Amino acid sequence: MAKKKGEAVEFVWLQCTETDDLNYRTPINVKGGISDKLKEGLKKYSPRLRKHTLHKIKRK
Repeated sequence: MAKKKGEAVEFVWLQCTETDDLNYRTPINVKGGISDKLKEGLKKYSPRLRKHTLHKIKRK
């Protein structure tokens, strides 16, 4: 896939708040600012706990 000019995409990890595992990697658009929903965190599935937990952004 070709990268478009002016597109500022950054890949970040989503880290589980309970187990500190890095379970998901997702692209975010940095140019327009990070949305409040992503800053607060997302409810995602944690395979270790086998339930949905809060995941927050972690930059490597």
